[in-house]
Amino acid sequence: MDFDHQTLVAFSKSYGLFYLMLMSVVVVVYACWPANRTKFNRAAKSILEDEDTPCR
Repeated sequence: MDFDHQTLVAFSKSYGLFYLMLMSVVVVVYACWPANRTKFNRAAKSILEDEDTPCR
């Protein structure tokens, strides 16, 4: 089986697009999953909890 450059480019473009779309859906589902809400809220507030004074 001989693969030329155009065949590999077409393969990588088509399956790369599907791969990126699938990963985007996985990330959005993970971010919006109700069980992760407390983890993300804690991470968002942890930046502000320890700041008592301005930076020097």
